[in-house]
Amino acid sequence: MGTPPGYRPSAWVHLLHQLPRADFQLRPVPSGFAPQEQEYQQALLLVVALAGLGLGLSLIFIAVYLIRFCCCRPPEPPGAKSPPPGGGCVTWSCIAALLVGCTGIGIGFYGNSETSDGVSQLSSALLHANHTLTAIDHLVLEMVERLDEAVRTELTTLEEVLTQRTELVAATRGARRQAEAVAQQLQGLAFWQEVPLSPVQVAEDVSFVEEYRWLAYVLLLLLELLVCLFTLLGLAKQSKWLVIVMTVMSLLVLVLSWGSMGLEAATAVGLSDFCSSPDTYILNLTREETGLGSDILNYYFLCNQAVSNPFQQRLTLSQRALANIHSQLQGLEREAVPQFPSAQEPLLSLEETLNVTEGNFHQLVALLHCRGLHKDYGAALRGLCEDALEGLLYLLLFSLLSAGALATALCSLPRAWALFPPSDDYDDTDDDDPFNPQESKRFVQWQSSI
Repeated sequence: MGTPPGYRPSAWVHLLHQLPRADFQLRPVPSGFAPQEQEYQQALLLVVALAGLGLGLSLIFIAVYLIRFCCCRPPEPPGAKSPPPGGGCVTWSCIAALLVGCTGIGIGFYGNSETSDGVSQLSSALLHANHTLTAIDHLVLEMVERLDEAVRTELTTLEEVLTQRTELVAATRGARRQAEAVAQQLQGLAFWQEVPLSPVQVAEDVSFVEEYRWLAYVLLLLLELLVCLFTLLGLAKQSKWLVIVMTVMSLLVLVLSWGSMGLEAATAVGLSDFCSSPDTYILNLTREETGLGSDILNYYFLCNQAVSNPFQQRLTLSQRALANIHSQLQGLEREAVPQFPSAQEPLLSLEETLNVTEGNFHQLVALLHCRGLHKDYGAALRGLCEDALEGLLYLLLFSLLSAGALATALCSLPRAWALFPPSDDYDDTDDDDPFNPQESKRFVQWQSSI
């Protein structure tokens, strides 16, 4: 298989590709990329299920810890005002966990950006490949139309002018046959013209999905950032109601973090399988979607010396025919113009058409070479298998740090708010408010002294 320029499977691709895979019956599954097979789908779903198992164990641990804290803590002695020992350690452990979560959020923003950059590179490569394929079809259509127009007008006019010289008419008819042969050969070069698959549509679909994926992760990251910041604010102000609300929100974000971790892990594993050997899968998929022959697909996807250009014969015949037409027109110009001055105008028009056609033909030869489309193929692979995969791994690290930090915070927050002073609920009341319990107590004492 030919390796696209600048693309080599990374160490992460090799590492993830070597991980064992199993279906729902825990039978080994080959690591080759085969998303259409049920066993491979089950293997990826099992990766997602592992994240669900981690969420379940995390929730069980948090529930057991909080039940033990609520039911097994020793009763406080009456009149005790000093916090129990270890209270400061609990608060600082919660703060440290939240700071770790904030670090994970920064990693998540970077990973989200890297993934988006990789997908954007993939879309750009698809659009550039579509531009090349469209340019090939446009050049072929333009040259065929020019040659057909020349056959219908200038060559027909030239035959009428030269009717008195049979040898010149024969030369003109030879040029006509050569032009028709060139047009017929060129029509076989527009190989993408009848293909139902559109790279533009694929790029738009990929960009559409990526836009919503990027937005979903930004919202998740911002939600966790707000939870961490407001939890730290609640601990600093010793606001019990704020800490309770943020505890509930932390539980929600914990579930979302484990869910995103499962999706990221399954996507990273599947992407590593694809990136380890992408040529085979891409060739088979493109053949099914486009109906193109293996010779054309192998030429553009592999692009090495072992694969010959499937259009070389048509190009050679067309080039020879154009050269023959050019020599025939020069001969007609030498022989016919002195005797038939009216033949000069169609001959000059034919020369101009031929010059434009030869220029377009050389441009078409360059576009049909495998270098351009193979370079786009390599750029798409680099965007998907390097930047996008790296971003996924950073997002996976974010989810892991987030899940650990939030689980620690959920265990610490109830113990932290138990240490808050009871006057916490009245911190924001006015000292002169008669409904303030402290003010009411002073009022009763003033009445009894009277």
